[in-house]
Formats: sequence, C-alpha cells, structure tokens
Amino acid sequence: MGKLELNKKKKKDALYNTAFELFTTKGIAKTTISDIVEKAGVAKGTFYLYFKDKYDIRNKLVSHKTGELFFKAHEALKKTTLTEFEDQLYFIIDYILTVLDQNRSLLLFISKNLAWGVFKGAFEEKMPDEDYHFYQSYLDLLSKNGRTYDNPELMLFTIIELVGSTCYSCILYQQPVPLSEYKPYLHTAIAGILKSFSGEIL
Repeated sequence: MGKLELNKKKKKDALYNTAFELFTTKGIAKTTISDIVEKAGVAKGTFYLYFKDKYDIRNKLVSHKTGELFFKAHEALKKTTLTEFEDQLYFIIDYILTVLDQNRSLLLFISKNLAWGVFKGAFEEKMPDEDYHFYQSYLDLLSKNGRTYDNPELMLFTIIELVGSTCYSCILYQQPVPLSEYKPYLHTAIAGILKSFSGEIL
C-alpha cells in the first residue's frame, strides 16, 4: 500500500471510528456530519469523498463492522483443526456471539441497523491486508467439505436471522435464558436448517 493510499485509509478509518463512537453514545439522530469530521480531525470535503450523508456512513459502518467480525472469526477458525462444515459454522457463530457478548454497544448498533441488504455489503468488505470476502469464504467452506445445499444464500440468510433474533435477548437481558445455556439449542436448530436445505428428511 502506497503512502497516498495509506493516508486515505487512515482518514476513512478515523471517520468510521469516530462515527461509531458518536452513533453509540449520542445516537444517530443527534449526531451531525460536522460532529463526525470535527472529532475525526478531517475536512468536511473528505467526508463526502467516501460517504453521501450520515445514513450512508451508518450503513457502510454496519457492513464494515459486520465484515470485520466475520473476518476475525474466519482467522480464528484457521487456527483450529476443525474440518467438518457444521463444526466450522458453529465455531464462527460462537466466536461472533462471544465478541458481541463482550461488546454490547457493537451488538446494539448492529442489531438496530442491520438489514439483509446492508449485511450483504459485508460480503464485499475488504479487510486489512486481505482480499477477504465473507460470502466467498462461506462458499469455499462448503466446497472444501464437498457439501451441496439448495440455495446456499437463502440458507445463510435463515441462519443469520435465527441467530440475530434469538440471541439478542439472551445476551442483553439473559432472557429467556443466558446465552451459554441457549447455545446447545441454537446449534440443534441450525442443524435442522442445514438438513432442510440439503434435502434430507427431518
């Protein structure tokens, strides 16, 4: 990465980091673009090089944070000896849930603003020093395991919607049970989803 590209990345990262801090402390409605650029220490014109408005940076920030989560989970997976697709999927999900359990502001931000269209943006989110795309990595895991499923994108959507909607209350409110108690049931439900998309009779 050249000096110019590095400088651009630093400014964009500063905008992302500042926007996340302000969105999670002041709220999106009360945060202005002027607040973001002033705290990030960049010119307002620089903001508009990357984003159309504060809702654009919000959506891209959700994609960025989500992509970052999956990237870190994937990197952690590489250090394991897991070879079965189901075990790899459980590992990635458990890793992400642990991070969200430890970072409630991130959980709240993502859960409030994450729609499937925005999430799909995370598929294309490039991580530092890596040509990493989550969706392609997901397909690669399927391919390496020799697994074929009907409509893998819809299967992923179903799993992510299940995890997001059910684990939110378990993490934030320990309701109806704490996350640690819920995880075995979550894994069983995911196994059922995998079977349904594989054409197996449940």
